[in-house]
Amino acid sequence: MPNEATSQTTGVSASQLDSTSKGYCVKVKGNTLENCSNTPVEMEPVTTGVIAKIPVVLAELTVQVNVSSFIKLPEPALEIKNISKRLKITQCRLLQNTNILFIKGFVRKNIDYSTRDCSNYDGVCGDLRHCTVDVPFECTTAVEFNGTCPDDLVFNTKSQFEYFKSDDLPSDYPEKERLLSGDLSEFNQITTEYLNELPFCELINTRIVEFDELLNRKPIYDPSPFEEREFRRIEEKMVIYITLKILQKRDVEIAPVDQQK
Repeated sequence: MPNEATSQTTGVSASQLDSTSKGYCVKVKGNTLENCSNTPVEMEPVTTGVIAKIPVVLAELTVQVNVSSFIKLPEPALEIKNISKRLKITQCRLLQNTNILFIKGFVRKNIDYSTRDCSNYDGVCGDLRHCTVDVPFECTTAVEFNGTCPDDLVFNTKSQFEYFKSDDLPSDYPEKERLLSGDLSEFNQITTEYLNELPFCELINTRIVEFDELLNRKPIYDPSPFEEREFRRIEEKMVIYITLKILQKRDVEIAPVDQQK
């Protein structure tokens, strides 16, 4: 009876204790409604003409990047089942006052491959494994500004100025003469700092053409079908096509609506 007394004292049933011990925490039941209504809201755009600061396209281009790399798997594999890829850009920088674009990034590759646990002359059995790797790339390319040329850079300025000063001369100079010069007892300066708009990139689309070759495929020394081989190293060649927009925020005059018609 000690267990029953404990349950009555704490007010927790046996089923509740069992659910808690199994990690049961919360239960949610949701319903999806068939339709949600909406009412359009009338907009009040500016029609009298404005000057807006908006991104302006400087150029749109497709860059070809050629990549060669070697990948070593963590264990022997029988064959590649699938390779999924995603391209990531980590740097896309136009060096201003030039037309040179610096691009840096990597291709994230998820490689699915089969392994061997046991084998005989009739077949090979094992697991499906995966390995995710980042293949880096980096290049520069010359840009043709087929949109709008970048805004001219405005450079910081620093100017010094001083005041005229007239002083007495020592006694060995004629009495009527004066020392005429700038005032060395002060320092006066005007500094102007301009903050230019930095061009930036947008990634539009990518295309990857890939050729992967399995290296040093070795026979399986245990009983196995004669054509089966194991490998760990992959040599890959990729041609990557990257379509980019280069933009820069600029002041743009938008004419009144009646002048646009």
